[in-house]
Amino acid sequence: MRVTLSDDARRYLGAFDEETGASASDCLVYDDRIVVLVGAGEMGKAIGPGGKTVKRLERKLGRNVELVEDADTPEAFVSSALAPATVRHVTISDQNDRVAYVEVAEGDRGVAIGKRGQNIETARRLARRHYDIDDIQLT
Repeated sequence: MRVTLSDDARRYLGAFDEETGASASDCLVYDDRIVVLVGAGEMGKAIGPGGKTVKRLERKLGRNVELVEDADTPEAFVSSALAPATVRHVTISDQNDRVAYVEVAEGDRGVAIGKRGQNIETARRLARRHYDIDDIQLT
């Protein structure tokens, strides 16, 4: 699926690349934060030692920056998008809609959902954009 980026998202991705040197393929822009989809295997580079790199980026942009690591399969992608929640299993169902059913450790349901549902909504939005997944349901 082809992802269309807004001008703001492109600007943030440029700043991300300049500060971190890590690759990124998508950026979601919210009022108080941005979410960057980091290339698979480049999360450490994006975060930097002790979180220094991402903190420097946050100061530069004046926003909170959240990072999600890309993955090769829809199941791994959904699991990554819900991190740091412990995901035990992801099943993709292709009935009328394409739905990812996610088994999360009981103690991590709140982490997966996030404050006001922002974590699961971000995961849904990214999964829709990159894997045509219509919904993510926690089991």
